[in-house]
Amino acid sequence: MDVAVVVVTYNSAEYVGALLSSLPAAMEGVETYSLVVVDNGSSDATLSILEGRRDLLLDRSTNKGFAAGVNRGVLLSPRAEAILVLNPDATMDPGGAAAMLEVLRRRRAGVVAPRVRELDGRLSPSLRREPTVLRVGGLSFTGLPVFAERMDNPRDYAVEREVDWAMGAVMLIDSRCFEAVGGLDESYFLYSEETQFCLDARDQGWPTVYTPAAGAMHVGGGSGESILTHTMQMVNRVRLHRRRRGTLPAFGYLVGSVLVEARRAVTGSRMHWGVVRALLHPPSRPEQISAGDRLLPR
Repeated sequence: MDVAVVVVTYNSAEYVGALLSSLPAAMEGVETYSLVVVDNGSSDATLSILEGRRDLLLDRSTNKGFAAGVNRGVLLSPRAEAILVLNPDATMDPGGAAAMLEVLRRRRAGVVAPRVRELDGRLSPSLRREPTVLRVGGLSFTGLPVFAERMDNPRDYAVEREVDWAMGAVMLIDSRCFEAVGGLDESYFLYSEETQFCLDARDQGWPTVYTPAAGAMHVGGGSGESILTHTMQMVNRVRLHRRRRGTLPAFGYLVGSVLVEARRAVTGSRMHWGVVRALLHPPSRPEQISAGDRLLPR
């Protein structure tokens, strides 16, 4: 098999039909591929859309998180050269998978990411630099890479290039890389699993390569945006920093995160006070991420 496509759904009835309809054209040029959809316990009409389809293997699972769903999907897929992970609220352009597979082979990459656009056609800034304490504030407007994790300059998306990591809505992963890294880290539940994977893969000699030759559209927020998911995101970012950088840098990242969320609470939504509380008070953190009872999450 050339490509094993893995999709993880959770209350994705609004989007998953469009993804499934777009796949045959997206896979043009790929000789052989499989499709596994792992449903993480949807309570909407997602299962009724998926049931009875003959072009996929459906696994009815419980919600153990996005990473666990991807790992299970890979386990249930036939052996393939590469794994194409797709969010249910994403669609790929015709021939996109073949273009990504060509880059994977030519560059000997661990991960290949396409050019992603928003629903209205605007470029989606999906490429990232490695997280650091100086980048915790999200100061992309400065245009200085030392302060900006997100890559906002359209010139960064004009040519094929290696990047530190890319958003995980659409990514093609070399199966050998997936095995070497050990799959996605399921302890994150949601958010930062693709960051950890890309950085760990890079450390083992498997770079992440961006290509503008393949295009995709990502609606975003398909799993729902809430104080719960945002809290998971922020706590997991501190956790990632501790795992990769150690205690002292992680403490600096925690302090920076608290300041950023407090500023957002004062100038915008009061929801961010709940995130500040979760960052500083471990018992108030979402139980799904099993972050432990210490100030710096495990």
